[in-house]
Amino acid sequence: MSKKNPYADLIRDVCRFVEDHSDEALTLAELASRAAMSRFHFARTFKAVVGVTPKQYLASVRLSKLKNGLGTGVPIDRAAQDAGYGSTSRIYEQAASSLGMTPAQYRRAGEGVAISYASLPTPLGLMMIGATDRGICFVGFGDSSQALLLRLHAEYPKANIDPMREPYHADFRAWIAAISQHLAGESLRPDLPLDVAATAFQLRVWKYLQSIPPGDVQSYGEVAAAIGVPNGARAVAQACARNPAAVLIPCHRVIRGSGQLGGYRWGAARKRSLIDAERAAKARTPRDSAVRN
Repeated sequence: MSKKNPYADLIRDVCRFVEDHSDEALTLAELASRAAMSRFHFARTFKAVVGVTPKQYLASVRLSKLKNGLGTGVPIDRAAQDAGYGSTSRIYEQAASSLGMTPAQYRRAGEGVAISYASLPTPLGLMMIGATDRGICFVGFGDSSQALLLRLHAEYPKANIDPMREPYHADFRAWIAAISQHLAGESLRPDLPLDVAATAFQLRVWKYLQSIPPGDVQSYGEVAAAIGVPNGARAVAQACARNPAAVLIPCHRVIRGSGQLGGYRWGAARKRSLIDAERAAKARTPRDSAVRN
């Protein structure tokens, strides 16, 4: 169990400032000054508390505002200005990779985005992996390929979703092998490219979850406090429930404050098995356990 960072409240206030002024040209020096810290100390402390750098956090806030604007039908240039982007070209340069699609595609709920998928047996049951040309956008477990495919379509309702053609691309084969080895308890969490869209808050939660060492667990309240939202345990639980990439975003490492496992999108038994597999892998590779995955 982790202790609350002593600077968590201060960093939380800076996060609120960023959210309120994301349309301005904020600098690291300005944010550090608000926290009464040197730029170096502020940058390190901010990442320790939030899980991402100040620059990444500002980008996530702007992306969230852009998505909200596009979702309400605001013209792209107006949505870009309101979100803090200098021009629409900067959206395509900076935001497209985070959206997993262009702004126009996002407005159409992913229409035109190509997703390939494949299913394979694992120690935890059938697993489906979905991927775009930028990375993995979906990892889920279920009892049938049909049920998992329905979930994939629910995540990306207007994307073009088709089976991965065989022979699989070399990168896709490597991703499958890395996840399979992890599920078998043979390796720690694989560091694979993700292509998932997220709100600013979801990004904070998901990034922080990736910093929890394999085999360790924290409560929803501890995660909320660590990212500067001490009363946000329920919101953390909701962000975990919306995680589209099981294992790679390790929401299974978050439990109830009582010590009970709590809910898990893919079933409590799988949550227990994932934790046990990570602890087994950690026990076999003690040196690796000290490496932040």
